Amino acid sequence: MERAEKRELVASLNEVFSNTGVVVVAHYQGLTVSQLQTLRVRMKEAGGSVKVAKNRLAKLALQGTEAEHISDLFTGPTVIAYSADPVAATKVSVDFAKTHDKFVILGGAMGKTNLNPDGVKALATLPSLDELRAKLVGMIKTPATRIAGVVQAPAAQLARVFGAYAKKDEAA
Repeated sequence: MERAEKRELVASLNEVFSNTGVVVVAHYQGLTVSQLQTLRVRMKEAGGSVKVAKNRLAKLALQGTEAEHISDLFTGPTVIAYSADPVAATKVSVDFAKTHDKFVILGGAMGKTNLNPDGVKALATLPSLDELRAKLVGMIKTPATRIAGVVQAPAAQLARVFGAYAKKDEAA
C-alpha cells in the first residue's frame, strides 16, 4: 500500500470513528471469505458497514476522535463494524458471533462511552431506532383515538335518546 493510499484510508477511518453512532471491534481469524462476505451483506442490510484495516492505521485514525479510548482493542486480526444507528451494528455483530465461534467481539465505542463485550451484547438487545419510532408513534396515536371515541360517545348517546323520543312520539 502506498503512502497516499494509507493517508486516504486513515482519513476515511477517522471520519468513520468521528461520525458513526457505534463502532464494534472484533477478531475474525479463522473465518472464510464467504463468511466475511455474509457478515458484510447482513451489515449492509441493517444500515451498517464492515471494514478490515491494519491496526496501526486504525490507531492513527482514532487519534483526535471521541472513540480514541478503544485503540488498545486493535491487536491481532481485527475487523471494524459500524453504523449510524447505535443498535444496528451491534445486533448484526452479536447475531453473527452466535453462529460463528471464530468471530470474537472484543468491544467497541458509542461516542465517548467505552463498550466491553458485555456492553455490546446489552446494546444489541435494545430495539432499533425504527422500532422505537414505531412504538412512539403508536403511543401517541392511541390516546388520540381514545379521546375521539370518548368525545363521540356522548353525541351517539344523545342521538339514540332523540331517536327513542321520536319513535315514542310517532307511536302516540
